[in-house]
Amino acid sequence: MLKITTVIVFGLLVSSAALADHEQWGHHHGHHHGHYRPIYREEVIYYQPAPVVEYVPAPRYYAPPPPPAYYGYDQRSPQGLLGGMVGSAMGYQLGNGDPIAAGIGAAAGALLGNGMY
Repeated sequence: MLKITTVIVFGLLVSSAALADHEQWGHHHGHHHGHYRPIYREEVIYYQPAPVVEYVPAPRYYAPPPPPAYYGYDQRSPQGLLGGMVGSAMGYQLGNGDPIAAGIGAAAGALLGNGMY
């Protein structure tokens, strides 16, 4: 009886060690039919990340806008406005509705009205 118990205990110990590597056999439970697929861990390669380069444009100097130039006094006058209106009407009438003649008459009337003659 002791001999049978020793064989059973020894068989259980050895069989568990033999089947401890069951991952290579898949789900066939020890039946090998030519479908041997060893399971390997994929190779992990660690790369150092590329350095982050921040491109900053060179500083530029922006000059402030020039101050407004005032040349004496305001040269507009009501006389020039009235002369431009009268000259435009006269140029339109004499030019038979031609817009270029009306523009030339307005410029001449404004020049005469401002006293630049």
